[in-house]
Amino acid sequence: MGGAVVDDGPPGVKAPDGGWGWAVLAGCFVITGFSYAFPKAVSVFFKELIHEFDVGYSDTAWISSILLAMLYGTGPLCSVLVNKFGCRPVMMVGGLFASLGMILASFATSIMHIYLCGGVITGLGLALNFQPSLIMLNRYFSEKRPLANGLAAAGSPVALCCLSPLGQVLQYQYGWRGGFLILGGMLLNCCACGALMRPLLPSGKPPAPEEKEPQPKEKKKLLDFSVFRDRGFVIYTVAASVMVLGLFVPPVFVVNYAKGLGNEDTKSALLLTILGFVDMFARPASGLVAGTKWMRPRIIYLFSFSMLFNGCTDLVGSQADNYMGLVVFCIFFGMSYGMVGALQFEVLMAIVGTEKFSSAIGLVLLMEAIAVLVGPPGAGRLLDATHQYMHVFLLAGCEVTLSAIIIFLANFFCIKRPQGTPEANVEMASCAAEREGLYRAENGRNGNAAVEPAGEEPSEGREDGRRSSE
Repeated sequence: MGGAVVDDGPPGVKAPDGGWGWAVLAGCFVITGFSYAFPKAVSVFFKELIHEFDVGYSDTAWISSILLAMLYGTGPLCSVLVNKFGCRPVMMVGGLFASLGMILASFATSIMHIYLCGGVITGLGLALNFQPSLIMLNRYFSEKRPLANGLAAAGSPVALCCLSPLGQVLQYQYGWRGGFLILGGMLLNCCACGALMRPLLPSGKPPAPEEKEPQPKEKKKLLDFSVFRDRGFVIYTVAASVMVLGLFVPPVFVVNYAKGLGNEDTKSALLLTILGFVDMFARPASGLVAGTKWMRPRIIYLFSFSMLFNGCTDLVGSQADNYMGLVVFCIFFGMSYGMVGALQFEVLMAIVGTEKFSSAIGLVLLMEAIAVLVGPPGAGRLLDATHQYMHVFLLAGCEVTLSAIIIFLANFFCIKRPQGTPEANVEMASCAAEREGLYRAENGRNGNAAVEPAGEEPSEGREDGRRSSE
């Protein structure tokens, strides 16, 4: 079927870097917004749920945590389904699941019902949309991919700016049940986004006059575990797993942090809007910077800096004791969070290449799922024990800072630079597999064409590859 052609990543297909790719980017923008903004946006309902079901902060934090855990933990399942059926049908079914979960959650009679419906079912639906949309974006963009990733990632803060105040309004007007019902209806837009994911087919070639005996088609791996032999992939996976322990904690708790300081609900919810507004511009800007000729080969170090920036922001923000302090924290957190969001999947794409990305992203998300599952609830339990948000933000900051140190030092000391190219760095070597496939398809003029560009900057494309081979 058509979708399977795309997901196989046939070597003859060249990324158009435009055309229908902009429609795919628009769909990915919306999907990314729903996937990442929903776990944060539902936090505005936590106070009502605490009163409704007589539970604590750690209990309500499990809702966001389960959503994120399903988004991450079902990664291998999504990879298998995408490789089996294609991106478009998987996304459209996922949209139905996401909507159904929130609608069923609106009739919940206990917090466990919300865990199952709003957490598991909706989370599964969002996962079946999120991962395929990234795979399609990777197929349609190559040289403009850092910018495309930055623009798609901007869907998260845009949705957060809209969903957080919308959730507050819906809660006041219709209660949390009516709010969940309406949000469930909005998630049906995921089906429309899935319809945009048109398979990218190889250009047709005239058939040969005499066909040789047809060779049996090689059976495709539904999940490729060979990526674990890539040292760069292992380093990325370990660092990212540590990072997500604390990355999502501040957006989940910042609203209640402000309420604990005596601010009214609407004013407190505005903090997420501020965070999202800054994040909205930080992501495309980071994509532009990452796509420059000098920075793209060094993107792994830009990624580690963004993680360090985010962790230090948490550490400093933990000392905020008034509303203005939290506003300043949200501004800087939005900047650093946007940098991380724009770069994390671009770095992974560069490490494993196009052909293995569908399997790699599923495995990475699975490895991160446990950290995502215990992160916010663990912070909530710490809050229940200490009644101090300062400790929650300190813990999150330490975890993200540690991940930045891991990925920087491990890449600097554990991955060798290619000989003969002193300016080459870790990212250059790690994304050689991707460029090898592109050069094999485009410049199959000699045996070295696929190897020599490994030391070139990926943003310079085929022209620099030809210059280097000359």
